[in-house]
This record gives sequence, C-alpha cells and structure tokens, in this order.
Amino acid sequence: MLRLETILCTFSVLSVAARADFKARNCSEVREACVARGFSFTQVPHQEIPGEHLRICPQGNTCCTLEMEDKFGQQSKQDFENLVDEMSHELRTTFVSRHKRFDEFFLELLENTERSLNEMFVRTYGKPYMQNSEVFENLFAELKRYYTGGNVNLEEMLNDFWSRLLERMFTLLNSQYVITEDYLECISKYTDQLKPFGDVPRKLKAQVTRAFIAARTFVQGLSVGREVAQRVSKVSSTPACIRALTKMLYCSFCRGMPAVKPCKNYCLNVMKGCLANQADLDPEWNQYIDAMLLVAQRLEGPFNIESVMEPIDVKISEAIMNMQDNSAQVSYRVFQGCGQPKPAGITRSARGVSDVFNARFRPYSPEERPTTAAGTSLDRLRIVWSTMQHSVVDIKEKLKLSKKFWSNLPEAMCVEDRVTAGNASDEDCWNGHTKGRYFPEVQKDGLTNQVNNPEVSVDITRPDTFIRQQIMALRVMTNKLKNAYNGNDIYFQDSSDEGSGSGSGSGCTEVCPTYMDGADATEIPVVKADRSGPVGDSASLYAPSVALPAMLALSALALHRQWR
Repeated sequence: MLRLETILCTFSVLSVAARADFKARNCSEVREACVARGFSFTQVPHQEIPGEHLRICPQGNTCCTLEMEDKFGQQSKQDFENLVDEMSHELRTTFVSRHKRFDEFFLELLENTERSLNEMFVRTYGKPYMQNSEVFENLFAELKRYYTGGNVNLEEMLNDFWSRLLERMFTLLNSQYVITEDYLECISKYTDQLKPFGDVPRKLKAQVTRAFIAARTFVQGLSVGREVAQRVSKVSSTPACIRALTKMLYCSFCRGMPAVKPCKNYCLNVMKGCLANQADLDPEWNQYIDAMLLVAQRLEGPFNIESVMEPIDVKISEAIMNMQDNSAQVSYRVFQGCGQPKPAGITRSARGVSDVFNARFRPYSPEERPTTAAGTSLDRLRIVWSTMQHSVVDIKEKLKLSKKFWSNLPEAMCVEDRVTAGNASDEDCWNGHTKGRYFPEVQKDGLTNQVNNPEVSVDITRPDTFIRQQIMALRVMTNKLKNAYNGNDIYFQDSSDEGSGSGSGSGCTEVCPTYMDGADATEIPVVKADRSGPVGDSASLYAPSVALPAMLALSALALHRQWR
C-alpha cells in the first residue's frame, strides 16, 4: 500500500512538472507574429498542442492548427511569387524602358532625317523638288516599314529607288523627247549594265542594309528579352515546391520560433528546387545577351544608323553627279538598246526656264551654319542621334548586368534582409526541423541537378513546357542577332550566286559596256553646282536638262559630314 502511494505521489509530481514545462512554452509570441503578418485565424492556440494533424510541419508539440498550416501554405506560395517578381522587377523594367526608348529615338531619327532633307530641298529648290519628292518619301516610308517589322526586302526596295530616280532623271535630261512608260520600263533593264550612278548605289545598299538590319534586330531583341523576362518571372509553383516553401518559411512558427529565419544553405536548396526550370533558361539567356552586345557594338561602329542617315543626301548627290557626268554616255547606250524616242515637238530653250526650275537660290557653303527651319531640324537630328548613342551605351551596361540572372536568382533571394538568417554555418537558424545548423549539401543549378534535392521533390524527366518555349524564343532571337552582326537578314538572305546575303550589291562585271567617247559626249552639257552665289541668267539656259541633278547635288552642302 505504501509503495502504491509512493508511485502515485511520484506520478503526480512528474505530471505537475510536465504541465509547468508545457505551460512555459506558450504560443503568445506566435500569435503576435501572425497578427503582425496580417493573418486572421479562427483560433491560435494559447499554448502548444499535439501536432498529429499537421501534414507539412513537424508533428511534435505545435502552436499550429490545420487551418494555420493551410493558410501558411497559401501565403508561402504568394510570398515566393512576390519575391521572384520583386527580384526580376529591375530586369523587366530595364527591357521595357530601354525597348521603348530605343524605338522612339530610332523612329524620331528617321522622321527628323526625312524632315531635314525635305525642308532643305523645298527651301533651296522649290517646285522641281516638290514635283519629284514622292521618290524620297517612298524611300523613307519603306525604311520605316522595314524597321517596324514590315515584310520589306531592303535590297529590292533600294534597287527600286534607284530605278525610279533614274527614270525621273533620264526624263529631265532628255526633255526634248517623249519618254513613255514602256520606254522607261526598257531603260530599267539596262540599269545594272549602265551603272548610271557609279558605285554609290552599291555602297549605299551595303551600308543601309547593314545598319537597318542591325537596328531592327536590336529592337526586336529588346522586345524578346522583355517578353521572356515578363513571362518567366510569373512563376508557377508545384505542390512539392509549395510544401518546401511552407516548411522553410512558416513551420518555425509552429515550433514556437517565429523570429528564427531559415539557414542560408537550406534556403538555397529550396529555391534551386523551385526554380530548377528557370535556371535551365540561363545558358540560352547568356548567349542571347552576348549576341545583343555584339549587335550593340555594330550600332556604335561602322553600321551605326547615323553614319548612314545623316549624310544620305550627300551620297545621293554623289550618285546624281555621277549620272550627270555620264549623261551623254547613258543616253547613248539607252538609245542603242531601246531605240530613239519620239521628239517632244518643243525645244528645251522654247519651254522656258520657269516651267521646270527656278534657279534663284543661294547655296550654303560647307562652313556656314543654316539658321532656317531646316537648320533647326538638322540640329534636332543630331541631338536625337546623340541621345540615341547614350541610350545604346546605357543598354549595353544593363545587358551586361543581366547575364546569369536566372541561375543567380536563388542566391539573390536567399539573403539576410529577405529570407535567411545570414551565415550558412549559423547555429541560430531554422533548418526545417528546429533551430540549428543545416548540414545537407547545396545542390547545383538546373533541373537535372535536383535529382537528389533534400528539400524539394523534383521530377527531372518532365521539363516545364512553358520555360522550354522561352528557351526556344531566345534561341531563335540569338540566331537572328548573330546574322545581324554579320550584316545578314535571315528573312531576306540573297539566295542567288551573285550575292553573299550581306546586303552589298554585286555591281557590274566584265560584261559592262564601254562608254562612248567623242562628239556625242558634249550633246548634253554638264552643269556643276555654283557655290559662289545666285545663278546668273547665262547659267539658266541649261536649267531644264539638269534641274533635278543640280537640285540634289547641292544637298551635299546641307550636311557637310564627309562620306568615305
């Protein structure tokens, strides 16, 4: 009897001690932490309860109900998605803002180039230019359509421009004849053999195609980078990932330790498992960034659009002068091939100068700065280009910073001020079970390396289809960028044997005709632009035949950047 009483007494003492110890580990700190985080639970235990009901967190004594664990799971998913969104925000805004800025600058550069040329020609040449301005308007319209993604073959478009210009010039140079549409069509067949504009069309074609291919592909590349960054940052968490996140972020609450943060290596394993597919994006992303940087170099170097657009009228003027210098030979060869056109029935001198061209203008000297509206447009053009150059430099720096972004994402997320307790060897961090050191090895990046991830169960045999689509989009864009770097447009590569696809014309070969010399060469006079001042009456006798050539030749003085 005495022994029984002793046992009962001892049991009572132990029970009181156990209850006292159990009561000491209350859940008040957990309640306060939940309120601070914005949770609204039906009930939070005042003290620990048995945890057999828990499905994710440790099932010992706990401060969590099943409702709390479920809401912790929902919040873990939201926290993870918000964190990825936050971490990728700068990357996404970089591509959005830089794409918008480059696109706006480029289009403004095109518009200012056309406006500057148009204002200068209208002011200087008046009616003759306005009567033929659609040739240039069509040129700029097609360049813009190409840049904005239109189905334009640059080489064919430029060939068509020179053909139209040849038709207009030939008609003006031979105004004593009736030049019909059929006759103009015949002339176009001899363009390649005649080379009426010298080597300028070939050079201009090479530079325009390379510059515009680089610019269009670059802005397309920024667009693809923007879309990929926006899509991939919208993560879709698997159930296994949500379980691991819940255990890492909130199971410490259930253990009565809401202030204890996860160990860094623990966080890394969870994030590497949850972001395994995103990490697989990295190799293709890095190649895409490298290709973007290469094209950016082209935009700063010999393919830059300013080197093409600012002196474009200089180049056209050089071509016009070539045509003017060889006008007699060109006409002779055309008459040989297409026959002699019918006389117009009115001589040039009888038509009157004012019918075709009013030569009362004052050309600019290369040293003189225009102060007209055209000068203002030119200034604006150079300002826009300077700003655009700074934009390219800025984009390059941002692109460099974005390399290895996706594989570095777990490391960037698992920092002390965001998720973890800091030092990976810290004893005072949450290891998924209790407060203490985290011993498992940190996994490598990528899907296949998660086969033994101790925290997240990852099916390495089922890659994320959506991420694979983004990888393919980057691969296609990288291929386009590499082609653009070499001056090739993969949409319109030249499949003929004559061209390399680089955009440079093939020009004349050994079958080019030998131009005639002799008296016929003086039949149509060649008039150089008068740089000394207004043209006198004696010079106006030749104006009808050289109106358009002289008009365009003087454009060389509008922008005095020398073209080599």
